Order: sequence, then C-alpha cells, then structure tokens
Amino acid sequence: MKNKTFFSIIIAILFISSSLFAQGVDRTKPPQLPELPKLNLPKAEVFELSNGLKVTFIEKHEVPLMQLNIMLNVGSVNENIDKAGITSFMMDMLREGAAGKSSLELSDEIAFLGADISTGASHHFSNISLHVPLSKFDEALKLVADITLKPDFSESEIRRLKNQYLGLIVHVFDRPTTIAYHGFSQFLYGKNHPYGRSSIGNEATIKSFTQKDLIDYYSEYFKSNNANIVVVGDIKKDELKKKLDQYFGKWEKGNIPETKFEKVAQVEKRKVFIIDKPEAPQSVIYIGRIGEPRSTKDFASITVMNTVLGGLFTSRLNNNLREEHGYTYGARSYFAFRNEAGPFVASSSVQTEVTDSALYQFFVELKGISEPVSDNDLLRGKNYVALSYPNEFQNVANIASNLESMIQFNLPNNYFNNYIDEILNVSASDFEKAAKKYIVPEKMIVVVVGDKNKITEPIKKLNLGEVEVYSIKDVLGEKPTMIE
Repeated sequence: MKNKTFFSIIIAILFISSSLFAQGVDRTKPPQLPELPKLNLPKAEVFELSNGLKVTFIEKHEVPLMQLNIMLNVGSVNENIDKAGITSFMMDMLREGAAGKSSLELSDEIAFLGADISTGASHHFSNISLHVPLSKFDEALKLVADITLKPDFSESEIRRLKNQYLGLIVHVFDRPTTIAYHGFSQFLYGKNHPYGRSSIGNEATIKSFTQKDLIDYYSEYFKSNNANIVVVGDIKKDELKKKLDQYFGKWEKGNIPETKFEKVAQVEKRKVFIIDKPEAPQSVIYIGRIGEPRSTKDFASITVMNTVLGGLFTSRLNNNLREEHGYTYGARSYFAFRNEAGPFVASSSVQTEVTDSALYQFFVELKGISEPVSDNDLLRGKNYVALSYPNEFQNVANIASNLESMIQFNLPNNYFNNYIDEILNVSASDFEKAAKKYIVPEKMIVVVVGDKNKITEPIKKLNLGEVEVYSIKDVLGEKPTMIE
C-alpha cells in the first residue's frame, strides 16, 4: 500500500512538472538555434628542414597519436596518355618493397608497430600517410622514409600488381555506377583529358609498365622541392624538426617537369548518352556539366546552394525522388572542386521502369533551384554546413587531411577558423546568383546506364536533347586478360 502511494505521488509530480513546462514552450514555430560556436583551431606552424623541404605542423596533445602525411605534386595530370595510370601504380608499388625489405616484411613491421601506412594518388597530388601511436613514431618514421626514398620496384611485385589492376578493371564491367561515372567523365572531358580517363589506366597502359618506367617517373617527381610534409600530433616543434631532418633532410632537390593540359569547353547544349546494360533492373543516372575550380570566389555560395539542392538527406533532390515518388533509395548532387574545373554532378540509381519519370523530376529540381530561395531553405543549408564543419577536425587524421587541402589549394593559414562565418554570410542573393550561374539545365549532359530496350524510347519522348546509345565496350574497351 505504501509503495502504491509513493508511486502515485511521483506520477502526480511528473504530470504537474510536464504541464508547467509545456505552458512555457511556444510550439507554433521551431525553437531558435543558439549562436553557432566558432571553430578555434591553433594556427598551423610552417617551417623548413635543412634541405628546404616545407613542413606544416599543428600540435595536438589530447591523445598520444601522430599523423604524418607526405604530399607529392604529381598525379594523373602529369601522365603521358600512353602511360595513363602510372602515378597510381607507382604509389601502390611503394608499399610493395623498400630498402631491401619485401612487401610481406614491410607489412609485418607496420602491423607490429600498430601503425597504418597508406599511399594514394589523385588528379594533382599523391600521398604517403602514417598514423601511429606516439611511442612508435620513431620506428614508423624510419619505415615511411624507406618507403618514400628507397623503393625497390621489384619485377615480381610489378607483375603481381599489374594483374591486380587488370582485375579491378574486369570488376568495373559489372558495376553500373562505376560505368556511369567513367562514361560521364569521358563524354564531358574527352578520353584524352586527365579528368576524362581512368586514374588506374587501361589494359594497354598497365601491361606496358616496366621497371624502368617506374624508376624514371619516380626520379622525375620524387624531389624534396616537389613535396610537403604535414604533421599533426603529440609532439613539440623542435623535437619534430630534429626527427624529420634525420630522415628527410638529405632528400635531394631537382628540376620538375612542367605540366600543361588544355581546358575543355563548357557544355553548350543538352545531350543524352545511354550506355546499354542488358536486363539491368535499375538505371544509373548522371547529369551535369563542368563546374568550377576550388579557387572560385563563389565557393561558399555554391556550397550552400548545392547543400539545399542535393547535398544532404533532406535535400530537394532526395526529397523529390525518394520521399515523394519512391523512385530511388537516394539522390544527390555535388561539385567536385579540384585545381582545375571539376564536374558538377547530380546522380541516382532508379528502378528501370521509372527512368524517364526520374529524369523528368531531376530537371524539375535543377530548374527550380534558380527560383528565389525561401528563408527556411537558406537557413537550413547554411546551418547544416556550419554545424557539421567541426566534425572534419575531430582527430589528427582529419586535421592533417584539411591541412593538405590548405596546401593544395593555396588557402590562407586562418582559412578554417573563418570558414563558418563565410558560410553564414551567404545571402539569398548570393545563393540565387550561384544557382543561375552554375546550374544550367539546358546545358548539361545526361548519362544513363541501363537496358536500352526498355529506356531509350521513353527517354526520347522527354525531348531532353539528342540521344546516343553506346555499349559498355565503347566506354571501357574490351575486358582485359590477365598476365600469365
């Protein structure tokens, strides 16, 4: 009886409290957001080693971890077309044997240290990265120096990696989204442009790589005056400089080949490219045109505008195609900001039978984004970008990656701390100007990978523009054969 009385009193108190609380809440409008906190990253320190190699460094002592990234100014834009893919291949080969140690020996040592060492290549830059506990930093740093400065380029490993690359290309033939991406890049930039071809090359170029090719290419670009080192972690500047000088201070300078490639003309009229994948249950859609380089003064307004269009789950594209019509599990758009003008892309995978309907709705939203933006949409877009931005600086790897972007795109040292203000200052006028300037629905290409027998005629009835039909072979070539 006492327990029943006690619980009755508790329930009454909770009821009265909730009633009083409810009386003080205005439910006629969304709650007011508090003022957004500023991002206050410590200023990056920049210093040089004894050979002039630049180091960008941020101390972070909360956790005993180290992140070290070595950036090389070499990427697919530096390749001759008959050796397309050699940058990516060379960077992968760095981990396949160095300083007389085999690939397996290197892997064992890295694992024993609890470290992660990875390599990669993009259009304009390549990267060697190290993530390791502070207590193992010295030993791991020596391994990174060996991988960077003393690669073996073993003939047997070259042969093995060639087959691995050829296998990757074979798998692409069964991946409609990758086919669409390759087709879109080719039709937009052309097969011979670095932005229009595959970063891993093709069967002919991969099979042509020799040990001499790799050594010569490495020797051309792996120079200290063609590199930057980024470090974030639990260490003092003087101690770091001493360690880096020990391993990288004698890295030689050299003359770096100048690279130029022609700019591609913007899309002037809408055109549709269908890539046939017989009996495909879905169609993969890529729509877009050439966008802007990262250096554009409109970066902030483009970012906010695209966030509303297709940059988040509640974006207009996703809400239309997924929530309202149920054509897809997701639709999105993005600007691929690079050193030169990368593409603007709007994409989705949709059910085959609604391919034409989905295309129609895509263009409804692409046209609609240029109309005056509501206060709610503008605020939602800005707040999403601003509130999610600090997530990009949660750990040493994230911070190092952003410092790499700062170097690659020549951003000012205080850029990250000012970014949120830049986003919040985007006005409705800025938004609308960006939409009208960069989202031009009448001047886009449309690439659809799907069953041509089911989608060609319905697409033609939309009158989007001239329609051309291609095979997967037209885009990717013949399926490659392995090296015996």
